[in-house]
Amino acid sequence: MSVVTWVVMAVVAVVLFWAVGAYNRLMRLKNQVANAFGQIDVQLKRRYDLIPNLVEVARKYMAHEAQTLEAVIAARNQASRAEQSAAANPLSGAALGALAGAEGLLGGALGRLFAVVEDYPELKADTTMRELSEELTHTENRVGFARQAYNDQILAYNDAAMHFPTIIVARLLGFTPLTMLESTTSEVERLAPKVEF
Repeated sequence: MSVVTWVVMAVVAVVLFWAVGAYNRLMRLKNQVANAFGQIDVQLKRRYDLIPNLVEVARKYMAHEAQTLEAVIAARNQASRAEQSAAANPLSGAALGALAGAEGLLGGALGRLFAVVEDYPELKADTTMRELSEELTHTENRVGFARQAYNDQILAYNDAAMHFPTIIVARLLGFTPLTMLESTTSEVERLAPKVEF
């Protein structure tokens, strides 16, 4: 074999090893994104489990507000279905968009519930209601932290997939950029929740 053949084989081997390394790094980052979504998923499920309890406590005091309570439960059920779809495919932009929309509706319904609760002093004074509201607030904070961790993993993945020369491997093997979750969808949601009991 000639020197040129050895040089060509060495270059091909280096490129092949580099491409395998780039692929493995992109796969690791993609798996970390899925894991980060799993942390959001855990907190959302916890939140969805708290909401029916909150509604049941409120129902005892708010007999005339059935429509508000039913809206919260309907929004919770819609968000839960969207969460299950997103959990099945945490890298799907469409599933995450549907989840964000459902979460926005749930946030609005909960906001209306808490606004109505203000009109019921005995409900505000209920120990169970206070505890559930506090637990829901803590869970909301955990969801926010989990979303931030998810977005950090998306950023790391997208950065790796967009840098040259890794972008060549990414494009050839279908590693497309992923969409970050917005932590809030409106200026109103960006305000800190005010739950007073």
